[in-house]
Amino acid sequence: MTQETNLSTAVAITENKVTLEQWRALLAVIDAGGYAKAAELLNKSQSAVSYAISQLETALDVKVFHLQGRKAVATPAGELLYRRAKQLLEQAVRLEKSAACLSVHVEPLVKIAADIIIPPIFILQCLEIFAKDFPDTRVEIFESVLSGTEDALLQRQVDLAIGGRVPPGFMGEKLVTVIMHGVASPGHPLLQLGRPVNHEDMRQHRQIIVRDSGQYRRRTEGWQEADQRWTVSHIKTSIDAIRMGLGYAWLPDAYTYDDIAAGRLKYLPVEVGSVREVTTYLTFADRDFAGPATRHLAEVLKEHLPKMCSYS
Repeated sequence: MTQETNLSTAVAITENKVTLEQWRALLAVIDAGGYAKAAELLNKSQSAVSYAISQLETALDVKVFHLQGRKAVATPAGELLYRRAKQLLEQAVRLEKSAACLSVHVEPLVKIAADIIIPPIFILQCLEIFAKDFPDTRVEIFESVLSGTEDALLQRQVDLAIGGRVPPGFMGEKLVTVIMHGVASPGHPLLQLGRPVNHEDMRQHRQIIVRDSGQYRRRTEGWQEADQRWTVSHIKTSIDAIRMGLGYAWLPDAYTYDDIAAGRLKYLPVEVGSVREVTTYLTFADRDFAGPATRHLAEVLKEHLPKMCSYS
């Protein structure tokens, strides 16, 4: 094989045979279940969509659809290409958004997901500090629980996230170790036993749990084996229920510090597991393309949140 042939082969390998528009057509036809509806989704004529699919099949020498009546059904090869093309188009969109960020000096909007295991008031206090240097940057806060924070990162809904786990493919920095205690109202039966509480004791009384805000609600944390459980959407609701004597829960010290000091709540004298430690992390959605406002907010959070969350 000559050097010229080698060069031609290399060029052929590196050239893209299929355009992004043709990949979009493939996704649209599969998602819509036919050429006509795909044309509506793409705001194109049906013939243009059909031609794009034909060009794609010719370029790749593979059949991606077969017809069942009027419905276009993906072949096994089409299904595989669909999954890969979806990833490709998502990456292309992210790349365009990232490139757009490079064209401005300061981003106009920063979005942050913050697990409510850290009190929102602390996040607001950090934002107050941030606003002194970036008064014109808008901020959106997504209050999340457990996997809801991960979803916000994975779905690229936010620029920064604070949560107890870092999703695969991301790099997070340790931010705060949250200390949690089992708590109940002073008159709760578990505090009247006059001895350390065991798991069998706790099974017989109502536990208050905060709901995972993730799309699939796939995570639970800590001991959750009480025969009766009430589930709420926010830690503040859990505290209200516990103050009323309706149950017990494991809650961050930052939420219960004042109630414990005032005697409105008491720590459960649990034999094993009375204290939990949850490490939280600060994670960029895309550190390389983060603008100055996003980076500055991250620095403010790293400097001030640990001090705000420290209770002794």
